[in-house]
Amino acid sequence: MMADITLGRIGELLRSALELLWNKPEGLSGKEIIAFLPEMTALTEYEKGYSPPSNIPRYERIVRLATIPLVKAGWLVKNNKGHWYITEEGRQACRRFPNAQELYKEALSSYEQSRKNLPAVLMAVEEAEEKAWEQIQRFLQEKNRIEFQTIVADLLKAMGYHVAWIAPPEKERGQVDIVSYVDPVGAKGARILVQVKHKGQAVTMEGLDSFLSVLGANDYGLLVSTGGFTSEVYEKMGMEAMEKTTLLDLEAFFDLWVANHKQLSQEARNRLPLKPIHFLYGLE
Repeated sequence: MMADITLGRIGELLRSALELLWNKPEGLSGKEIIAFLPEMTALTEYEKGYSPPSNIPRYERIVRLATIPLVKAGWLVKNNKGHWYITEEGRQACRRFPNAQELYKEALSSYEQSRKNLPAVLMAVEEAEEKAWEQIQRFLQEKNRIEFQTIVADLLKAMGYHVAWIAPPEKERGQVDIVSYVDPVGAKGARILVQVKHKGQAVTMEGLDSFLSVLGANDYGLLVSTGGFTSEVYEKMGMEAMEKTTLLDLEAFFDLWVANHKQLSQEARNRLPLKPIHFLYGLE
């Protein structure tokens, strides 16, 4: 399929993808980028068509395959949840090679394929990770507030914290949903106050300040938000006042869940059932 499209055209599609990411330090999902590309550059009928037995358009397969050299060159980063990020090296490469074809040729020159089916393997892994994260994200977001609050408490217990109190279902939304300690009786370390924001918009500075107002001198704050946080909130994280507070969006929460999976109780695992799948990868 790649032989049916010119290097120049591949370069144009890739440059459009990089332009979408240029002012997005938080990145975009591969799915979002693919969806936006037709708005960035007019697609031919061939590019919009399908090659049996594939159920995705040719331009998507072209872009996903063609980004492999960019990742290998260190110009593009893809995480295991399907998010793509342009790196500083990628920005510099775009400046050095304003011609789209030359940009792609430079990426190819830094990437040597050792096995004929390697791109297909890499793309299969990429697609699987992206679809898996979409499914997990949807599963967690569809939980009601109490169910997700319980899952957060499960994670704290798996990390070795002692949960002393969880807000009851009948409690109106407040600033604190979970109270935990580093030891069973709360004699050591700070008290950990947790607020769980679920099924809402990104937490703003107003929401953050409201939570910070309830923290005492010996308290540590944990703010979990499935809707994420605004850029202003993330910027404040670098300030001295934020040293005793941790923010977790859904991705960060899930990463901690996976990292502590072995310590989770069976009940907790049943609440968020996961099954690892192994791919043959890195055939270089």
